[in-house]
Amino acid sequence: MPKKKHTKTPDTIEALSKISRAISSDLYLEDILKLIVTVTAEVMNSRICSLMLFDEKKENLVIRATQSISEGYLKKEPLAKGEGIVWKVTRENKPIVVPNVLNDPGYKYKDIARKENLVSLLCVPLAVKNKVIGVLNCYTSRPHKFSKTEINVLTSVANQAAIAIENTELMVRSKVIQEELETRKVVERAKGILMKEEHLIEEEAFRKIQKYSMDRRKPMKEIAEAIIMMHEMKQ
Repeated sequence: MPKKKHTKTPDTIEALSKISRAISSDLYLEDILKLIVTVTAEVMNSRICSLMLFDEKKENLVIRATQSISEGYLKKEPLAKGEGIVWKVTRENKPIVVPNVLNDPGYKYKDIARKENLVSLLCVPLAVKNKVIGVLNCYTSRPHKFSKTEINVLTSVANQAAIAIENTELMVRSKVIQEELETRKVVERAKGILMKEEHLIEEEAFRKIQKYSMDRRKPMKEIAEAIIMMHEMKQ
């Protein structure tokens, strides 16, 4: 019988260090998540490692990253709210170990598990300020008793992943707000020009910009900028 592999401390430190460097780099979120699952699979000696995120609109969990090239695993359907072991993890906000997914009544994808030779599962939550946004799954290809160290390692990785996701979302939100403010500023200026040049009231000037935008299928900011440019050319 082959010896059971364990995560080695130097490997673990290097893995967490690599993930930390990726998070603070200029990589896109998709690249960071891909690196996280790849490095985690290596250090955990995992058959498949996958990261699933909660889609608030559709209320399901979808795979956002995995190192697996298995078409069957990649194409598996999102988990609807309340389905499977991973939802229990999100609900309880704590890791769950499944000695054999084929014997667990709560595991949904037994056909994929058989095909991909998946046996033991460690699933940990991705939490940001106590709000669970997804899970990190680690599968082995033979029965494996996950140690406390391995659970702690995967939890640390999940925390790093959650930070990366939160930082990206904050950046996107900040960018959207900034763009909205810039649009409002430009539209206000264009409105003032129309009110002065065409003797319109504020509401009429806004509706005119809005109509141009709809008729030409262009953003209001672009229409407003064109109005401002035309005005400046007349000066």
